Amino acid sequence: MHEVIEELFLRNFSERDELGASVAVWKDGEEILALHRGWRDQNEQTPWTENTVSPVWSTTKGPSAVAALLALHEGSIALHSHVSELWPELRAARESKLTFAQLLSHQSGLPALSSENRPHILAYKDVIGALEKQEPYWKPGKAHGYHPRTIGFLLDEIVRRVTGGISLGQFWNDRIATPYQIDFRIGGLTAGMVDRIATVYPPKSIKPVDDELPFFRSLANKDSLATAIFASPGGMRALSDINQLDYLQAGLPALGGVGSASALARFYQVLAQKGQLDGVQALPKPVIQAAITLQVSGGDRSFMMPTAFTAGFMRDPIGTDGQKKRGLFGPSHSAFGQPGAGGSHAFADPENGLSFAYIMNQMEAGILPNRKSLDLVDAIYEHLA
Repeated sequence: MHEVIEELFLRNFSERDELGASVAVWKDGEEILALHRGWRDQNEQTPWTENTVSPVWSTTKGPSAVAALLALHEGSIALHSHVSELWPELRAARESKLTFAQLLSHQSGLPALSSENRPHILAYKDVIGALEKQEPYWKPGKAHGYHPRTIGFLLDEIVRRVTGGISLGQFWNDRIATPYQIDFRIGGLTAGMVDRIATVYPPKSIKPVDDELPFFRSLANKDSLATAIFASPGGMRALSDINQLDYLQAGLPALGGVGSASALARFYQVLAQKGQLDGVQALPKPVIQAAITLQVSGGDRSFMMPTAFTAGFMRDPIGTDGQKKRGLFGPSHSAFGQPGAGGSHAFADPENGLSFAYIMNQMEAGILPNRKSLDLVDAIYEHLA
């Protein structure tokens, strides 16, 4: 398998304009593949090594979801209980029976903030206040739509309320990343990690696939929900802003994580192995079950295409014929994960005991993973078959 995957990986550089990247695969508790190549910068001054880390945009949401699920579990709060019991100030929860499972699966109706109600993304308390008074875009729990930025603040506030003030990023870093040697952090970057960060570059062109065309057309309308979801909260208007240390140190659970492909694959291996890592129970089984169990599937109000979510993770939607509508996470119907803007991608496949991660620093246009990672995924499963 190694030679086939390496050949495909190298093609990303020779034929697809990749700059720097890493790919990692774990299976049955062990890393079976780890490749890296390229440069951390466009000037090709600093090589991309096995220790290089990169901002991964929404791929951060996977670790963030597990942090929230673990906090709820340790607080003895059931996923089917009402968010309003913990957070009565949140209008969307107070005026509905929104559950934690629904909130985690992008059903809260808060994918965006109205234009007059958008504090800066680094103003945490102001953003929470804005979310608390925001009228939902749909009746909570009755539809779903991807929450690119706001989901991070919703989960962060839940963790803070459960733990007595510990941020989600700190909870992840202290309770999961550090003890289990996962080289992925959400804020609180050490000096050693900062020295290893690759610079991320915006896409050179926009070539959306057919599924994404309605969404990209909607982006042309400044008043559309598609436009609002990526502007709520405010700030970080340029894709290159992700390189600013202020954003990376802030602990933004929706998009501000930094790490390596090996770290993400190691993390997802825990989810693929019923919570086991290195012979110990790293995560309780109820957390794993929550990550696996489908909560919602169908038309996505934000992305304007079919999507499916567990409590915190994306799955491939299944058609009426019982077949997958897309193959982001391999052939297994139970596989789940979370891609990030530009091409980063990571997932767990419990059925096959496999986890996968791909990170890079040259972004591509699109809201879903592209062929740079998906060709690798396809080849891995062809080899396993």
